[in-house]
Amino acid sequence: MIRLLNPMLDQDRVALLRNRHPTRHVLVPAWPREQKELPQIEVEVTWVRFSTLNHRTKAEQRREIHHAGQADLFSADPLGPVAQEAQYRILTSQEGFKELKADLRDRGQQDPAIITAEGVLINGNRRTAALRSLYQDDDWLKARYVQCLVLPEDAQIDELVDLEAELQIARDFKQEYSWVNEAFLIEELYDREGKDFGRVARRMHSDVAKVRDLHDKLQQVHQLVDLSKGARLHVDFADNESAFTELTGHIRNKPAAEADSVRAAYFLGTLANVEYRKLRHLRRADAAQLIHREIERDPALKPVLAAARSAEATDPGDDLLDDLLGEDPPAQPLNELLSLIAARTPDENVDLGNGDRVSARQVLTSLRGAIVAAAEEAADEAADQSAVKAPFSQAEKAINALRRIGKELPKARAQAEWDEHPFGLKLAEIKGLLNEIEGRQA
Repeated sequence: MIRLLNPMLDQDRVALLRNRHPTRHVLVPAWPREQKELPQIEVEVTWVRFSTLNHRTKAEQRREIHHAGQADLFSADPLGPVAQEAQYRILTSQEGFKELKADLRDRGQQDPAIITAEGVLINGNRRTAALRSLYQDDDWLKARYVQCLVLPEDAQIDELVDLEAELQIARDFKQEYSWVNEAFLIEELYDREGKDFGRVARRMHSDVAKVRDLHDKLQQVHQLVDLSKGARLHVDFADNESAFTELTGHIRNKPAAEADSVRAAYFLGTLANVEYRKLRHLRRADAAQLIHREIERDPALKPVLAAARSAEATDPGDDLLDDLLGEDPPAQPLNELLSLIAARTPDENVDLGNGDRVSARQVLTSLRGAIVAAAEEAADEAADQSAVKAPFSQAEKAINALRRIGKELPKARAQAEWDEHPFGLKLAEIKGLLNEIEGRQA
């Protein structure tokens, strides 16, 4: 258990808060206990500590851990200077931070933050970081203090997670989440609540379909991140929600071969920065084959395919994709290439053998062209199929409409206002159209 949640709290910090006279007590409906009024106090903005358990920054924390090469960066000493500086750096680099600072300078702190009994922020991390930046960087003295509500000294980890989940539904709080970080929160609740999406949905004040969708999308990101062997991080895919939404929705309940084919197409397309509107044309069982065919047509990519096969043959026991997809995954032509490309950042090189190398960025650019070409071919095929089926579909609709007319006609003719003449004109028009269609057929 990390220090932040250790029952042996920092008594000096606890005592400081305990001795502060509250200015008032505030009702916090989201606090799970029956006693929901929390004391409000004022403390120095540099004294409070940022929460390293904050789900709003989970993906960004993984990036910091990766760059620092320190697995316990946020857990060894979460209230220490190294972890706190890293967390502050994350908060100040998030989108909208400058606007938040400007708003706080214009209007001041509108809502109190929420802290533990030793001064760790549970809610209000970004606002407090913005106030601290105003005070330290901009020398704005009005930002020296932050208003905080203090949780009981015996607050437990489950209560803190539940509080975060409750607060997350509020609009001003939810804006601080990326979809990846919201999914991390759902994943933790899912594991804690006995893998019951119904219980998670109730915790999140959401519906089962939404929480399941976010959870399932995160599992796909987990796979791609694991496949990359550290070259890619969860935060790298925060802008690709639409692609993962469409991928997850399509492969759910699909046969393994089709799911693997579409997954490989979407993973490779996402890495190559192909728009999800293009990728959606590849939601078909032969998606991987279509892309592979386009790749083989490109002289610049054929050596990369050969290098991928060679790498797989050299070290077949290190196939993470096989591990991710199961003991006996369906063979797809893109899997070897995906394993090779995912494990390289755009700034790295791909070894083609015989001393030849090519930049991964150049490979991704070529791959993007091949995938787009495959997607456009698939779209054309779908349009052709739609054109073939359209006359049959419209004929079926016409047949059903005529049947309804036959059933409703006796009742209509029994009405006093019925006029046979205009109806006869309609029948003549129908007969004329049928004659025209038959003439085109001949």
